[in-house]
Amino acid sequence: MVWMTLAQHLLSKPRPPRRASQATAAALAERFTNLSAVKLGRSLAIRHVAIGSCNGCELELRATQNMIHDLTQYGLSFTPSPRHADILLITGVAARNMAEALRQARAATPDPVFTIAVGDCAVDGGVFKGSPAITGGADSILPIDLMISGCPPTPSQIIEGLLSLIEAHAG
Repeated sequence: MVWMTLAQHLLSKPRPPRRASQATAAALAERFTNLSAVKLGRSLAIRHVAIGSCNGCELELRATQNMIHDLTQYGLSFTPSPRHADILLITGVAARNMAEALRQARAATPDPVFTIAVGDCAVDGGVFKGSPAITGGADSILPIDLMISGCPPTPSQIIEGLLSLIEAHAG
């Protein structure tokens, strides 16, 4: 299966580059203007923080780095340390026992930092909404700049959301 996919991508014409959603980018740009955010450079480092995930979103995040989606072509890469991150990407339900770990990751990340909730669980609790073990979505712990819904969202949806963030911030 992988060999067929690889051959198909090697023999086909290159796809046009992905474009960010204009509506999402415009909404984010307005929010950044209101916040008077400091501009970042051209490449962004992402720190992934799982706060009670089933690993469905993590599988899709890893797929953004494969030969088909190639997240690095947009100047985005994952970093193992929050001290080098520009973006905190949060997956999973906001489990009560992980709230302090998320706050510590945010405290270790230098300003300016963007926070992104990926997946229905991180957005609003998903199928676990109302459980006493969770506080709700990630926004119950930290302010969230961008929410990418889906259970799990596809790599294309994740990349489109990240590109919207970049486009909004570049303007």
